[in-house]
Amino acid sequence: MEQSSLFDNPNNEPLASRMRPKSLEEFLGQEHLIGEGKILRKIIESDNVSSMIFWGPPGVGKTTLARIIATQTKSEFVTFSAVTSGIKEIKQVMENADKNRNLGIKTIVFVDEIHRFNKAQQDAFLPFVEKGSIVLIGATTENPSFEVNNALLSRCRVFVLKELSSNNIFELLKRAIKDSRGFGKEKVNISDENLQIISNFANGDARSALATLDMIILNGDRDQNGEINISKEILEECLTKKTLLYDNNGEEHYNIISALHKSMRNSDPDASVYWLSRMLEAGEDPLYIARRITRFASEDIGLADTNALNVAINVYQACHFIGVPECNVHLTEAVIYMSLAPKSNSCDVAYHKASTDAKKMLAEPVPLTLRNAPTKLMKELNYGHDYQFAHDTEEKLTTMDCLPPSLLGKTYYKPNPMGNEIKFKERLEKIKKWKEEHKKRK
Repeated sequence: MEQSSLFDNPNNEPLASRMRPKSLEEFLGQEHLIGEGKILRKIIESDNVSSMIFWGPPGVGKTTLARIIATQTKSEFVTFSAVTSGIKEIKQVMENADKNRNLGIKTIVFVDEIHRFNKAQQDAFLPFVEKGSIVLIGATTENPSFEVNNALLSRCRVFVLKELSSNNIFELLKRAIKDSRGFGKEKVNISDENLQIISNFANGDARSALATLDMIILNGDRDQNGEINISKEILEECLTKKTLLYDNNGEEHYNIISALHKSMRNSDPDASVYWLSRMLEAGEDPLYIARRITRFASEDIGLADTNALNVAINVYQACHFIGVPECNVHLTEAVIYMSLAPKSNSCDVAYHKASTDAKKMLAEPVPLTLRNAPTKLMKELNYGHDYQFAHDTEEKLTTMDCLPPSLLGKTYYKPNPMGNEIKFKERLEKIKKWKEEHKKRK
């Protein structure tokens, strides 16, 4: 007989593990997938499960849902980790799955964080998915379009899981207090208001919410009757700093910088400052944000306000000099300035139009007129012939064509009538009119 130990006590498991739902009825959230009559629920209840990938933020139930599917479809459930599973281990499990299939036993292989598996590891699953030896369920917080091999992805259905609502998490916390798997055997006094604060703090992550509740109750005041009392002070002590959903190298990183960029483009200073603070509070490098603002100054403002680029460069330098956290005010100044500045993307549009032609005509020779002629031979070959020096003219203009012959008449820059660019538009119109008139006189 094995001797029991302290570690055999199920109450020593993390609360999130103890409270893991065992059926669809217990599962909270993802109503768009497993609500009555919804597609994933139908697939599970009809026992018609095929390979799939769950894509969603942490703590929304990807692993739990995979376990429920295995239980309800009476399948063997095998999990893999990118850290501990090599090609050899994968092939061994696949061979066992083949044997089980011959005995009429289904095998569900759950691959957590499938985006961390390299190409060779992912490819090892492919033949067994193709012939139906296994049902593969992958879970990822990253966009599978970029992180999963196309061959494997094409054989899996992608289901997008959403972060849990504050109400979902509130209900989960209430259940954890009453359920015997949680703190049902204890008498815990915590107000609904405090539970709602924890729900909001979790940011849609059930695992984070339960871990927070666990910590708060373990630090609660136990009175002489054995009851645990949770005060506002204990709550605030445990919730010292909210952990924002943010991954410096993941998709959410790019989602939030995109939100900042688009808020500034939409001339919304409040939203811009909010997304800026989301990035800074999550630990983003302020110089990265400053570089993106510098790009924005030319891409979305450009000649409509030529001072925008100066502001962006100055703010970058200020961030470099002063660092965090003091540079947050410089970045705030920059995003508000960019939000309120007149907008024009004419420079960006001009470049992309020109680059399209440039890529098609990389071998297009530079017109002789525009070529430099530092040697006698080059002059004899007509390099620089008929070149017109603008500074020698009264108007500082000439009728000389500077585009290759095949592109004459092409227009790349079209100024927008915004801010300072109105002046550039007027100037360009005068230049074009002057050239047209003087060409006719020739």
